[in-house]
Amino acid sequence: MTSTSVTRSRFTGRTALVTGAGSGLGRAMARAFAAEGANVVVAGRTEASLEETVALVEAAGGTALAVTADVSRSADMTALVAAAVDRFGSLDVAVNNAGVARAGQPVTELSEEDWRAMLDINVTGVLLALQAEVRQMRAQATGGTIVNIGSNLGAHHSVPGTAAYGATKAAVSALSRAAAAEHIRDGVRINTVSPGAADTTMSLRPGESEADRAARMKEESPLGRVSTTEEVAAAVLYLASDESASVVGTDLLIDGGAAA
Repeated sequence: MTSTSVTRSRFTGRTALVTGAGSGLGRAMARAFAAEGANVVVAGRTEASLEETVALVEAAGGTALAVTADVSRSADMTALVAAAVDRFGSLDVAVNNAGVARAGQPVTELSEEDWRAMLDINVTGVLLALQAEVRQMRAQATGGTIVNIGSNLGAHHSVPGTAAYGATKAAVSALSRAAAAEHIRDGVRINTVSPGAADTTMSLRPGESEADRAARMKEESPLGRVSTTEEVAAAVLYLASDESASVVGTDLLIDGGAAA
């Protein structure tokens, strides 16, 4: 039996919630959790894309529930957690992946609208999600695990034109460390995964094709390519699993060495 044929089931019987799951990294994470036995709750602002994720999970034999929610609204986060528990009985894993990037402008050219939009989703959204998730998890005898999605930009690496996005993702890293220390005794374990450029539309520059990006990454990345969505998802599942039971408050870079 080869390693690729081994079926893992680290999350059988558990409920995993993924925000920003309508595409890209969030969709890959949802599918990965389902493949390892989890009941998956996929959340985002666009119902049609969430239903596509659910269809992919179910076509592979998994179980999923789509819930439309805006992470910048506390009432939506409370309702999202309640929907997960009502459907599946618990909330065992949460991945706060929803985020937006409005890059390309230097600090002096950045509009207040773009700044506030990134703060609302990338920082306040993580805070509100954490609050709702921790309230549920610490009330459960089994506790839970939370993985927040940061970025190699901000706390680890700087690229011109990404100051605002990097600032919000650096805030995610700091918020996650503080929350991890505060809630590990409540049975809630919190960590961060910080991807670099991955195989999603977010890593494409304006007007750039995937082939153009591949050529650029051969020069820019020590690894010579973008990370696959499956590679990032694998890191998330590790931090969400019992295999990382003593890992608390870490920020795991998945960026091909860009920030090394």
